[in-house]
Amino acid sequence: MPPDRDSGIPSVQSLKGIGPATAEALRRAGIGTAVDLLHHYPRHHEDRRRPRPVSALRDGDEALVRLRVVKAGGGEVPGGGRVRSVVRVTGADDTGTLEVELWNQPWRARHLREGAEFLAFGRVVRMRGLRMRSPATTTLKDGEVPPDSADRLAWNRMVPVYPLVEGLKQRILRAAIHEALERHLDLLEDPIPAEAAAGMRFPPLREAVAAIHFPESPDDVARARTRLEYEELLLLQVALALRRRSLVRERRGFAYALTPELDRRIRARFPFRFTAGQDRAVEEVLADLRAPHPMNRLLQGDVGSGKTAVALYAMLAAVANRRQAAILAPTEILAEQHRVNFGRALEGSRVRVGFLAGKAPVRERRPVLRGVADGSIQVLVATHAVLEREVEFRDLGLAVVDEQHRFGVRQRDAFRRKGLRPDLLYLSATPIPRTLALSLYGDLDVSVIVERPPGRKPVRTVLVDAGGEGAAHEAVRRECAAGRQAFFVCPLVEASAKSDLRAAEAEAERLRTAVFPEFEVGLVHGRMTGPEKRGAMEAFRAGRVQVLVSTVVVEVGVDVPNASVLAVLHAERFGLSTLHQLRGRIGRGPHPATCLLFASPGEGDAGERIRAMLETDDGFEIAERDLRIRGFGEFFGTRQSGVPELRFPEALLDAPLLDRARRAAAALVERDPALAAAPHRALREAVRRRFGGRLDLARV
Repeated sequence: MPPDRDSGIPSVQSLKGIGPATAEALRRAGIGTAVDLLHHYPRHHEDRRRPRPVSALRDGDEALVRLRVVKAGGGEVPGGGRVRSVVRVTGADDTGTLEVELWNQPWRARHLREGAEFLAFGRVVRMRGLRMRSPATTTLKDGEVPPDSADRLAWNRMVPVYPLVEGLKQRILRAAIHEALERHLDLLEDPIPAEAAAGMRFPPLREAVAAIHFPESPDDVARARTRLEYEELLLLQVALALRRRSLVRERRGFAYALTPELDRRIRARFPFRFTAGQDRAVEEVLADLRAPHPMNRLLQGDVGSGKTAVALYAMLAAVANRRQAAILAPTEILAEQHRVNFGRALEGSRVRVGFLAGKAPVRERRPVLRGVADGSIQVLVATHAVLEREVEFRDLGLAVVDEQHRFGVRQRDAFRRKGLRPDLLYLSATPIPRTLALSLYGDLDVSVIVERPPGRKPVRTVLVDAGGEGAAHEAVRRECAAGRQAFFVCPLVEASAKSDLRAAEAEAERLRTAVFPEFEVGLVHGRMTGPEKRGAMEAFRAGRVQVLVSTVVVEVGVDVPNASVLAVLHAERFGLSTLHQLRGRIGRGPHPATCLLFASPGEGDAGERIRAMLETDDGFEIAERDLRIRGFGEFFGTRQSGVPELRFPEALLDAPLLDRARRAAAALVERDPALAAAPHRALREAVRRRFGGRLDLARV
């Protein structure tokens, strides 16, 4: 039995039917050993235990049926430029008949001859009577599934359906996992210490793993799943607790002087009073700055909640303590917005603000680089350009990352390394429920601003269908005639012969000549140079342009209080988070604001996104609905963000289970920081295997 060379655990090739090619396909999916295979859990199960009578079937049912062939036929069907084969069978039981179609499986005709008995599992549709299209089938012999059937594990039981592994069929995975359970289940060590499982009434690990793969009933699945979800949450929370402990032990080597007089001077720079939420966030940031270890805080809040003001407060606190501060923005438009706002707030002060963007000419970059290096520039506003090797700070004390989810792990880490243990503040206008934030960013402190600043008005959101374009344009015309302004957002820059989507350039020309000839129509998109974008945005801010056509470059950072209308063309093509961010561009002034969604959403995810926009403007609710629509992997972008991939990501929404795992992890790490005690060694090894490689990046 060939073992895994590193661990002594049998490799997948030790299992029957797994040759070199199949083993390589499994390896590409991260499955190298029999134990890895045991932890490749099903995505869901199909209940194929008891056949349903045909007379009980309804349109849309997923069901198992037992039929005998009354009539069989088929042949080749041309269409779409190719020829497809189909086997058509009329099957019957004692209660009725059902049509079964098997597409591109011509060999099925040899087994499904008149009089043959077979099982079929699939979805029932009503098309000139009830039928199943391409169900799973197996022919019976003497009324039973033959014991030598290649897919005998797929019938008369709860059948596991596994996440796809490229190049492998479900039946191969089922057979390999079934054999691994029979031969290697005793290799699994339970990583949950007794004190972390007290009172939970979980099945033992081996029993749970066997039940998650081949359960007797749905209740078995539920019990096993809860146990395995808790284990995964506990491992994640222990990993984050260990990382957090290492950060707390890291010394900054600098003590901030933060006095009431400094607080008064900084607040005097803002032309408004902070909201209660901003005050809470400021207090939490100040507590971090007073602590002996570096700040590592995530500040999240809805669009327009005032996160940037809190960030600027923190940056000025660093500057007052003779250190430098920098903010990293994902787009040049957002960076330019920060530069303008910071410059306005600091007018008349001795604080020098520098600006660094990727496409700036050398003659503009050189004095900024010099000022950052010698410390004469105390506040730097920058895009990705700040990550370049030539950018060296004299003493970077505070690093702020705006829209942190838009940056990769290594980009954020490169920014942190520009200083010697700088304080870190991450801003996110894509809020997620607090329990998820505490789980996914468990080594960060989390501040949340819920309140809207005074004067921020709710935005009315309206769906505009194909017949409503004229009325929508008239509504925009009335707003512009009254002295206000409007955004039109398109999904593309240029028109394409292959696409019917409106492009920004073509739409700007159409609005300028055919729809709003009486108004000035501007254009901004990501392919324009920095000066071109700055010029277009300045003309809009100054009111010289009434209608601005853009791509999603205006998604974040654009603050034009006079803009009262946002029109999003082909809104069904945008993600929910992007739509909510775009909507946040309006409602910033004293006038009522309207968001017009030009869309043909239909059903499915696009329809769900549009419905969410129409039903709520709460960013936390939007984020939770986005999570459910898109699925956890895509929502969190695990590869981009550094958040470890989870086998049961849905468990993150189980607040009681998550809270129990957090408290248990904190207690374990507090009592045994090295997890060196004998009862904790299996836990330590499990954490190392799952998350060890990512611990160094968890902080960012």
